[in-house]
Amino acid sequence: MRVKVKVQIYCGDAIAMGPGKAALLDAIGRDGSISAAARAMGMSYRRAWMLVDTMNRCFAQPLVATRPGGGADLTADGAAVLGAYRAMVAQVEGAAAPPGPIARRLRDAPLAPAG
Repeated sequence: MRVKVKVQIYCGDAIAMGPGKAALLDAIGRDGSISAAARAMGMSYRRAWMLVDTMNRCFAQPLVATRPGGGADLTADGAAVLGAYRAMVAQVEGAAAPPGPIARRLRDAPLAPAG
């Protein structure tokens, strides 16, 4: 059995945090800039900036702060939100993983279609 969980947190109709945004925060924290993080993830700077802007507008405090002259950093809130999101995903994955109540009822493979 394998489990794939996609946890998204909404702020109104906007996705405030999800797997892609968490990966972008990881990359910004590692690379120290939005543009470097975007390149590392194979996305445009514009797309990365739009994702950062959405996150910053959805949370009470910005998750990413840009530096004068270039570069960006995760804020303390950014690191806290990212850590809490990762912990929540791990908890959800653990609830669905063997030997839990879902795994005990799951077949190894689907039955052949009827007919």
